[in-house]
Amino acid sequence: MVVKLYGPDFAAGKRVLVCLIEKEVEFETVPIDIIRGQNKDPDFLNLQPFGVVPVIQDGDYTLFESRAIIRYYAEKYKSQGTDLLGKSIEERGAVEQWLEVEAQNYHPAIYTLAMEILFARKKGTPSDAKAIEESEKKLGKVLDIYEERLSKSKYLAGDFFSLADLSHLPLTKYLADMGKMSLIEERKHVKAWWNDISNRPSWKKVSSSRWPVLE
Repeated sequence: MVVKLYGPDFAAGKRVLVCLIEKEVEFETVPIDIIRGQNKDPDFLNLQPFGVVPVIQDGDYTLFESRAIIRYYAEKYKSQGTDLLGKSIEERGAVEQWLEVEAQNYHPAIYTLAMEILFARKKGTPSDAKAIEESEKKLGKVLDIYEERLSKSKYLAGDFFSLADLSHLPLTKYLADMGKMSLIEERKHVKAWWNDISNRPSWKKVSSSRWPVLE
């Protein structure tokens, strides 16, 4: 049965798309226009009571929250496609650790930058210069820790590509869109890591395509 992925062409949905492609899972996308408020329609709220995207329907099973979704598919299809969880309990622990780092430390800083630069520009509203400065400093400190980690291993959880790396792809692309890639490029090992993961065929396909169809 084909998996249905509901959402707009934003970062969280792309996180799920990359995972589905890496795991060789057949899927179709169902666009949800959050600008027009489709995420607040009763039919959608039956799937996601908070009105937040993305959401997947896998037969009779419905799941939301992008990181929960990628964990689900990485586990469900562990022996299919790319192994994104590691081969031992220790490797799995490292994957989970760095997934949490991405969610709790990396994501918030870039999200604030995107809201203050990209989305403020689209809405025609003024940016908060102080919020931008503070977020850049926070992100820089996080990336200093990444630089140290990646000086010891090729990827965040070890010497294998995992959900921990995959989860960083969509938001890091926003740095390029904002002209802030110097934060990545001025750190030797972080730069090498980004060049590696951003050249994976799955990400190239997702980042160059538009919903509703990936051809």
